[in-house]
Amino acid sequence: MTQQVSGSPFLKPFFLKTPVRVVSSLRQRRHTLPASEFRNLTPQDAISVFEIEREAFVSVSGECPLTLDEVLNFLSQCPELSLGWFEEGQLVAFIIGSGWDKERLSQEAMTQHVPNTPTVHIHVLSVHRHCRQQGKGSILLWRYLQYLRCMPGLRRALLICEDFLVPFYLKAGFKEKGPSAISVSNMQFHEMEYALGGQAYARRNSGC
Repeated sequence: MTQQVSGSPFLKPFFLKTPVRVVSSLRQRRHTLPASEFRNLTPQDAISVFEIEREAFVSVSGECPLTLDEVLNFLSQCPELSLGWFEEGQLVAFIIGSGWDKERLSQEAMTQHVPNTPTVHIHVLSVHRHCRQQGKGSILLWRYLQYLRCMPGLRRALLICEDFLVPFYLKAGFKEKGPSAISVSNMQFHEMEYALGGQAYARRNSGC
């Protein structure tokens, strides 16, 4: 079964025919590092984030959803809205989000973080090229949404995607809000919304 991995503003799927395990330079320290760890990202992770993002998107669309400066900005302002998946100390997948305070996403939402708001804008989800087609994108997205459910005050997550990905996000629990006002390189998008309801259930069943 082919796993789809996506990122905003493009949110395009990526495919790898032969799964390959990431070779960590820290393998000799295996006994001191967790085999698999999920944690918020920090500005110190920005280079690793950008390298994964650049490899994934430049080859497909010619540009990245977030520049390195924007990655640093979001990881400095709202690290709690990010989530990274690390294996043996190496980043293999990540999501970056920011706060937004309006009903719909606008062009300004692509570069701004609005603190203390009930809405999270998911900017990008990407997986290391050696770890695609292993289900990591879907697993990370599910964990991220469950994590958001446990954060007080958050009520929904928004993202934009192309037409052909609407069914994929509907299946993941998102609802379609209609055409997006955002355009990138003449590409048009649909806006999708995920309701972060049922906080009590999430805390009981997700280890929050």
